[in-house]
Amino acid sequence: MFDLPTDLPADLVPLSWLLGVWEGTGVIDYTAGETHHSGEFAHRVSFSHDGGPYLNYSANAWLAQPDGGLGAPLVAETGFWRLVRPATDADPGPGLLPALESGPARTADDVETLRNAEGGFDIEVSLAHSDGVSEVYLGQVRGPRIDIATDFVVRTAGAKEYSAASRMYGLVEGHLLWAWDIAALGQELASHASARLARAD
Repeated sequence: MFDLPTDLPADLVPLSWLLGVWEGTGVIDYTAGETHHSGEFAHRVSFSHDGGPYLNYSANAWLAQPDGGLGAPLVAETGFWRLVRPATDADPGPGLLPALESGPARTADDVETLRNAEGGFDIEVSLAHSDGVSEVYLGQVRGPRIDIATDFVVRTAGAKEYSAASRMYGLVEGHLLWAWDIAALGQELASHASARLARAD
């Protein structure tokens, strides 16, 4: 059973089913050139909020050991998930700039006006990886399912080649299931990894 926090901003209600810490395992299955990468990994994902109109996101993955322990770290990610809506003078930013005006808190009716033609809500996700890759995803949340695809990818000079990705998240029988497709190392977009996670908190 999941209790919706009473202090949750209205903009986060469509994403509220993600809140919490999730842990579990998944599988890697990706071929790049002559090399086929496969195996199991352990995964820990956290979605939290600090009062702003966005979810804080962090995730870590490690190769799984035969004895159930954690092996070498694979990647860490951090970022933010939010509904797509125009910023107003009541929103802070950019940088440390405060809001130019105060106004009433956004309501469920305000959020309802953001519903798209498919009955969901458009979302944007910004992620930074520990390996030097940063992504901006666009997509939608529709009930307990999220589909997103990269709109923009940037990487540092030392990062490995990575050009696009798509992800799917879903809540199924109380578990968070996700799948991640990538275009990397000269390959076109293809299935890369998937996992099944249980709420840990």
